[in-house]
Amino acid sequence: MTETMRAYRMTEWTAPPRAVEVDVPSPGPGQVLVRVAGCGLCRSDLTMRQIPRVAGERLGWAMPFTLGHETAGRIAALGAGAGGLSEGDAVALVSATSCGSCWFCVRGLDNSCPQGTTGRGYGRDGGLADYVLADRRALLPLGSLDPRHAGPLTDAGATAYHAVRRALPRIAPGGTAVVLGAGGLGAFAVQFLRVLTAARVVAVDPSEDRLAYARAIGAHEALPGVDGSTVGQLRRLTERRGADAVLDFVGTDATIAAGVASVRPGGAFGLVGSAGGGLATGWFGALPRDGEVYTFQGASIADAQEVIGLAGAGLIQNEVEEFSFDRAGDAYAGLAAGTLKGRAVVVLD
Repeated sequence: MTETMRAYRMTEWTAPPRAVEVDVPSPGPGQVLVRVAGCGLCRSDLTMRQIPRVAGERLGWAMPFTLGHETAGRIAALGAGAGGLSEGDAVALVSATSCGSCWFCVRGLDNSCPQGTTGRGYGRDGGLADYVLADRRALLPLGSLDPRHAGPLTDAGATAYHAVRRALPRIAPGGTAVVLGAGGLGAFAVQFLRVLTAARVVAVDPSEDRLAYARAIGAHEALPGVDGSTVGQLRRLTERRGADAVLDFVGTDATIAAGVASVRPGGAFGLVGSAGGGLATGWFGALPRDGEVYTFQGASIADAQEVIGLAGAGLIQNEVEEFSFDRAGDAYAGLAAGTLKGRAVVVLD
């Protein structure tokens, strides 16, 4: 008799996901079956339910599929050739998918792998279920970290880390780094900037609760959301030079314009937020002179591994809000409304 499990799945294009019963998968050669302890939810999950069939099939997605790309748990079974792990080991699953052998992957740029448009939780079965399959390459040991809460480290944490790491050469000791949007990713970025630099860290967000949390985890300054005075305030904080780096985790017209205008010559502007904004003015004279501008990069396996290392050493906090599997819909509703205090995690263990 085939064993079944709970799974929260996309079952139709442009339709809401729902809880269903499906068969527990079996690991093939090089694969590992993980019993999920906790799966983090991401705003991109909300976007997936709006993708039409033609766009999804162009990405290589197959319907139905189980959501969840921020996953951690314990090894339940090992396929042939999946060595180096034992049943019961606590592991996190790398969020982004990569092949491991293409031009990008062999250079450590696995976040740019052409196969990364399809993966666990986006077009293939993810971790919002009792069990999930993964290639051995995608598993990272957690050590003493709680697998119920570690999932967000692999996506929200690793993506923010990649953005900060990219900007590090531009951030001088005693300089200033600005985080626009102090939510899930931005809160991680504040902490990484404190751990990895000697810069003054400024958090900008319209939410007083988020600004209070940003101060608690290390932001030196906290400014209310972007408006007509933001650039002037940041210029005054930097003795009119501008910030060494501005990382935009929102991505609206307003945050992009303010962020670019706040960067010093030779500084960096990183756009991570996916709100769909643009820069209305021409690039000549608007972009930071002799500076660097980069867009969403995702995260590599190395990024995720290093974030887990920082968390394991107690150098960063990972604030989560727990939900049972039966309340996954409530968790997504809170995520959409922006009312959650931390990263939403559905606990299955």
